[in-house]
Amino acid sequence: MYGEKSFGSVLRDLRGRGRLTMEELSEASGVSVRAIGDMERGRSRVPQRRTVVALAEGLGLADAEREALLAVGRAARPTRAVAMAGTAVPPRSVGDFTGREQQLALLREAAQRARTGGEVSAWVVSGPPGCGKTTLALKAAADLAEEFPDGRFVVDLHGVDGPVDTGEALVKLLKALGVSDRRLAQEDEQGRAGLLRALLGDRRCLVVLDNARDEGQVRALLPAGGRSLVLVTSRRPLTGLEDVDRLALSEMAQDEAVELLRRILGEERADAEAGAVVRVVELCGRLPLALRVAGNWLTVRSGWTVGHLVRRLADEERRLGALAAGDVRVEAAFELSYRQLTAQAARMLRLLSLVPGPDMTAAYGAALTGTGVFDAEDVMEELVEAGLLQAAFTGRYQLHDLLRLFARARLSREEEPAEREEADDRLRTWLLETAVVAGRWYKPKYGAPPSTWRGLVPLESAEEGRAWLQSEAPSWLAALRSAAHRGEHARVVETASAMEWFCDLWVHWGHWPEVFRLAGEAATALDDPYMCAFHLNCHSWSLTNCERRYGEAIERAEEALEHARRAQDVHQQVSALVHAASAYRLLGDVPMVADRSAAAVDLSERAGHQEVWPQAMRLYGSSLRLLGRADEALTQHQRIIAFLDAPDCPVSGHVAGIYRAHTTQALGLDCAALGRWREAADHHRSAQVQSSRIGVFHREAEQLLHLAEALVELGETEEARSCLRQALALGDAADDKELTAARKLLDSLPAE
Repeated sequence: MYGEKSFGSVLRDLRGRGRLTMEELSEASGVSVRAIGDMERGRSRVPQRRTVVALAEGLGLADAEREALLAVGRAARPTRAVAMAGTAVPPRSVGDFTGREQQLALLREAAQRARTGGEVSAWVVSGPPGCGKTTLALKAAADLAEEFPDGRFVVDLHGVDGPVDTGEALVKLLKALGVSDRRLAQEDEQGRAGLLRALLGDRRCLVVLDNARDEGQVRALLPAGGRSLVLVTSRRPLTGLEDVDRLALSEMAQDEAVELLRRILGEERADAEAGAVVRVVELCGRLPLALRVAGNWLTVRSGWTVGHLVRRLADEERRLGALAAGDVRVEAAFELSYRQLTAQAARMLRLLSLVPGPDMTAAYGAALTGTGVFDAEDVMEELVEAGLLQAAFTGRYQLHDLLRLFARARLSREEEPAEREEADDRLRTWLLETAVVAGRWYKPKYGAPPSTWRGLVPLESAEEGRAWLQSEAPSWLAALRSAAHRGEHARVVETASAMEWFCDLWVHWGHWPEVFRLAGEAATALDDPYMCAFHLNCHSWSLTNCERRYGEAIERAEEALEHARRAQDVHQQVSALVHAASAYRLLGDVPMVADRSAAAVDLSERAGHQEVWPQAMRLYGSSLRLLGRADEALTQHQRIIAFLDAPDCPVSGHVAGIYRAHTTQALGLDCAALGRWREAADHHRSAQVQSSRIGVFHREAEQLLHLAEALVELGETEEARSCLRQALALGDAADDKELTAARKLLDSLPAE
């Protein structure tokens, strides 16, 4: 509206147009005559926004003219691209900044809200050492320059290496905002804080308070509102601050981390060793500081390959030491935060490096330190506050891979070997004892934990037991491996024994063959023929159902049969025959299925041992159907249901539920073989409901597929289509063979 005119000339023109003398404008606006004269002659600094607002009101300007005058005032004020000596430093950005698009978008939205005087004018950007908090804040400050014409300033608060006093930070900012030494001398610290709030509320500035130690250091530096934006970076989340938004940073996404390293190295060099670049990213834990150090290291050593750096970083004992370039060391960044910890928290960090899994709960800290869960949680939250431990909304904690190496080095340096061993023993013992209690929820004659059991986690139902075993599987499996390596044979055998029936609920886990192999080796070391038979049988089951290694499964079953005979245990003899029959069935050797299953039925009935009889009879009935004797198969499978329905049935609970679901499915297949499709559909529908109820999800796809096949025969295409879609929706919980068959059948159905 006013073109390139100076503020003074615009003010003079407006005053003349309004036919006001300087004295009249002074009286109407509250601005002194001298100040108005100096502004019009260009002798004084451009006034602050509130002065311009007062002049606009005194001139009686309409909204459009008022905003235009304010714009001329803003344009005339110098943008603080260069700070005054001794005050806040100007913002700078990293040229090869990569990624963090979602976080930058949040800060752009915050800047847009600040333009209209949003309620929240401060953000806390927190995260572990080296995750790029400062880099993100500086990138935002550079990108948002046009949004904040009254200045952008950065104050390094040195939160972890000699924190700057709040009063000193106040003076730096006020000087950068143009407040004179004389005015500063007139105010105490509280007055200066009020003056800063007023200035930030009046102007449109962006302030980065970098590397804050705690809430107290920054509380007086935050605006109460207005159109400025303050970004606070800290290793701590500063949870005590009110009326702030928060942005938690962690390691970079995989693709962003790879792209950052490519930009540092140069695309041609990086792409020539693309696999090695990905490996460096993994070894650096996708931590921006580590990636930058690694990239700079290779840039300086241009004759070295990326693969050479991979070999240096692959050694865990030397990895942190290798991540150093000049005076920038990843380990030093961790050390600064470590020094700030209480003795209790520092010890907790060291001990958490013993956790074998990728994440943990507070119970791990309690087990390691021999304290209660709530006490451990308090200490672990201190580590979260220090930015050395990441907390998820699920109640779990994560220790970054590089921080784990740092903590492990401190553990070796600061803890006596005996204390380290005791802590490791406590953790391993807790993991395996808890696994036993959780697994026994599904094991006959056990169920709920004994009343005397006092655990660190609630296991008050079978569902809680299953959830714990699945969520903590990486850790208890590692503990089992460690126990096997240490020769703790009885503990290995006990743990694996507890998984006997739970394993069928999680058949696709992928580690059951290893679990039962370790247990079999432990039983051999104990020279216990019964336990050898038991775990060889379990190993046979796992080879058949988890890895389709049917020949080896038969070998393990035959070995189990020998040990069971030596132990004179009918149960394990019948089980060995059943497992061999199962493997033969999947090999397509029907005569051998009939031979082994018939022998199992005969042995079970002669000995009056009925606990495994339903499994043996189901396999025998299935062999009859495969031999073309479906009517006989139906009769045998009906005998199993009658057995399970009997009031004095020796099998109950979870095991009875599995037997019933499997047998009901077998009845459906028998009816299908006889062409009795309605009965077949009813049986398969019932089997699917039973499997879902007891949690045998991998069987559902198979049962839904058979149900759909029966429905197609009945001409009920729409329900068949629905069943097939349900089967496909099970995804990883189902077997690939059933998913492929379901997809093929669905594609063959007529169009809807």
